[in-house]
Amino acid sequence: MSEQAEVLERLAAWADAGLGVALAAVMRTWGSAPRRPGSLLGVNARGEFVGSVSGGCVEAAVIEAALEVIAGGGPPRVLDYRVTDERAWQVGLACGGALQVYVERPGRELVRELLAALAAKEPVVLATEVATGAPRLVRPHAPDPGLDPALAQAAREASLRDRTGVVETPGGALFLRAFNPPVRVVLVGAVQIAQALAPMARLAGYDVLVIDPRRAFATEERFPGTALAVEWPDAALARAGLDRHTAVVTLTHDPKLDDPALAAALRSEAFYVGCLGSARTQAGRLERLAAMGFGPGDLARLRGPVGLPIGAVSPGEIAVSILAQLVAALRRPEPPAT
Repeated sequence: MSEQAEVLERLAAWADAGLGVALAAVMRTWGSAPRRPGSLLGVNARGEFVGSVSGGCVEAAVIEAALEVIAGGGPPRVLDYRVTDERAWQVGLACGGALQVYVERPGRELVRELLAALAAKEPVVLATEVATGAPRLVRPHAPDPGLDPALAQAAREASLRDRTGVVETPGGALFLRAFNPPVRVVLVGAVQIAQALAPMARLAGYDVLVIDPRRAFATEERFPGTALAVEWPDAALARAGLDRHTAVVTLTHDPKLDDPALAAALRSEAFYVGCLGSARTQAGRLERLAAMGFGPGDLARLRGPVGLPIGAVSPGEIAVSILAQLVAALRRPEPPAT
């Protein structure tokens, strides 16, 4: 489950139980602030919280402000945390770090709408008037003739870049937060490396699907809590659908399983396509895919041998190298070459 979904689900549950709630979000950061813009912290009237806006550095101060917003029922608050010698110990920021946090009382229906969009894998952008807290849910990839063109463009960019930020409009500042579908990691081959990689990817907040037609391999006992598709990859991937929020990793060394999955991934917008195997195995794989009609541009998308070159040996170490390379592809415009 993604961090966004976890925070929103807890907020919805607290609100359904009759508790007042507040939502804090990082608006901007400077220097060595530990969490990026868009990071969320949910708080209820009892002081219970979920999520993080600073990795523990300023949570106590933000929770205190959130409780005041809940109790007072007033407008949102913008909190600035900057390091001085006097305040460094008080708020715990690293030297040179600063962040700005927005604290608001979200409506129950808005929280439900955001959760529904995440469940439906529909990208949305929450555009909030900074001064008043008035929210507007923008569907950046759906036509909306009534939407201001500048806001529509800003929302599309926020969604495509998975970014949070503040934009100035004639009507005042808007706080834009992208709520994109959770990253999905598809592992082809229910092998030992997949047993290590699946829980690691889930801990990172990604949805995981393991595909393998071999019933002895793809079992709940071997992959507790992981979605399984006990069928051939081409059929499973056609049903699952691959988009720009999807990573595909083949792990079997078997062309009958790996090649159809790679072909499906290369025909999609998947942001990461990785293949386990030696350089020699990769060379043969590229020849087979070229024979299927894939050109040099398509084949250049393949990460193989998969994973960062950290000298990994064990299944667990190889899983770490794969996940690290996947995260780099997701978070960096141009991941480092391997």
